[in-house]
Amino acid sequence: QVQLVESGGGLVQAGGSLRLSCAASGRISSLAAMGWFRQAPGKEREFVSAINRNGGIINYADSVKGRFTISRDNAKNTMFLQMDSLKPEDTAVYSCAARNVLSNVYNYWGQGTQVTVSS
Repeated sequence: QVQLVESGGGLVQAGGSLRLSCAASGRISSLAAMGWFRQAPGKEREFVSAINRNGGIINYADSVKGRFTISRDNAKNTMFLQMDSLKPEDTAVYSCAARNVLSNVYNYWGQGTQVTVSS
C-alpha cells in the first residue's frame, strides 16, 4: 500500500557530505515513524536513525551521532538524512523504512541507494 524510493546516494570523499531523500507514495495517511538503515559489504544491516511522525522523537546510532541529521517534510511525504563528515566506514547501501501508526515493526522498505566514501 506504500512505496518508498530513496535518492541522493553517490560517491564522495572522506569529510564530504551527502543528503539522502526518501519519497513515500500510496496510502501514507497512517504512516508513523520512519527510519534509515544501512548495510555495508560483508556486514549485517544496521540501524542508522529514526524519526516519529511529528519529528519530536529522534534516535541515532552512536556511530553517526553528531554527523548525521534526520528530518521529514510531511507535506511533501519525504524524509531526509543529511550526512556530514562522512567516513569510509559509512560506505553502505542505505535504505529507508516506514511503519503504520498501529505497528511496532517496519512495514515498508525502499530498495536502497548506494553511498560510497573514498579515503
